[in-house]
Amino acid sequence: MAEIHIPGLAPDVLFKIGSIPITNTMINVWLALLIFLVIGILIRKRISLRPGKLQNGFEYVLELLLPYFDQVTEDRKKTMRFLPVVGTIFFFILLSNWLGLMPGTGSVTLDHATVLRPANTDLNLTIAMALFSVLISHIFAFFSVGVFTHLGKFVQIANVFKSFKDGPIAIFRAMIEFGVGLLEIVSEVAKILSLSLRLFGNVFAGEVLLSVMTALVSAVIPGPFMLLELLVGLIQAAVFAMLTLVYLTVASHEPHTAEHGAH
Repeated sequence: MAEIHIPGLAPDVLFKIGSIPITNTMINVWLALLIFLVIGILIRKRISLRPGKLQNGFEYVLELLLPYFDQVTEDRKKTMRFLPVVGTIFFFILLSNWLGLMPGTGSVTLDHATVLRPANTDLNLTIAMALFSVLISHIFAFFSVGVFTHLGKFVQIANVFKSFKDGPIAIFRAMIEFGVGLLEIVSEVAKILSLSLRLFGNVFAGEVLLSVMTALVSAVIPGPFMLLELLVGLIQAAVFAMLTLVYLTVASHEPHTAEHGAH
């Protein structure tokens, strides 16, 4: 029976470039980026009105994705605007997860440190992607509804001061609106935590499971679990991408107060 190696929460540092530590999860990220770069160059060179197999394949994938995006945005223009961001997130997470199933991942070592490790088992990466998803939704909102209109969803201090002229009921209502705005800010922080921890937890749990199964019976039992991890990798990429799309769609809507004022 092989020795069971349970991966730690923190990625292994392989070497340093100056003062910058290079971890095994960063190797996975670089591989994913390199694959994206090569595929992008190939598609760019071969794009034509009479598409080949590669272009046909990616066009087919886009045709599958667009209706799902439309169900969330309810607007093809918004779908096309959000597609580069959400599509990139989806395919990056999917490829990173599936690269974690390559032979040698978690087993090839360098100075007692594993060389390859799934990128999304690094909490630093999942937090960075979650932070990007939430921030980009606010940036799109600034351009869609305006900076002050969007910020008014969260901070409405001006309404509190204006309400002093309208009596106690108006003051009470303004205070409630201000409190709701604070809760909205807390919910934005919660989005970052939920997105990052969900992705990290599922991928890390899958890595631990595969490590244990591979150590117990190296050839037979891990097969079904690897197929399960292929599915889990797809689901987690889809969940992260669709939640990002929801955040973008909701943030780009006019607030209800503004809509009522327009009517």
